[in-house]
Amino acid sequence: MTTAQEKMEQASARVSAHADRLKSIGAVYKFVLEGEGGGTWIADFKDTPSIEAKDGEAECTIKMAASDYVAMVEGRATPEQLFFTGKLKVDGDMMLATKLGSIADFLK
Repeated sequence: MTTAQEKMEQASARVSAHADRLKSIGAVYKFVLEGEGGGTWIADFKDTPSIEAKDGEAECTIKMAASDYVAMVEGRATPEQLFFTGKLKVDGDMMLATKLGSIADFLK
């Protein structure tokens, strides 16, 4: 089974390939993925877009189980389903969270 860590590493490579398009988002996100294969990542979509395994300040924090993150990026669950069932929590700027839908294809 693929882990959230593996999915984040894949997303990091894709972010580098699409940096010019992603920096227009102009925000920093934190993903806190709990459970086996989880961790904390900072997704910086500002001047030099990147995703790094670390903790730090962010304008929008996404919290969920690592297994739910994997299900979401593999298309077995939608962010909306996870949010409305309480499995995905957002701290900070909710409007930035809605922008993630537009970049989800880059992160898969």
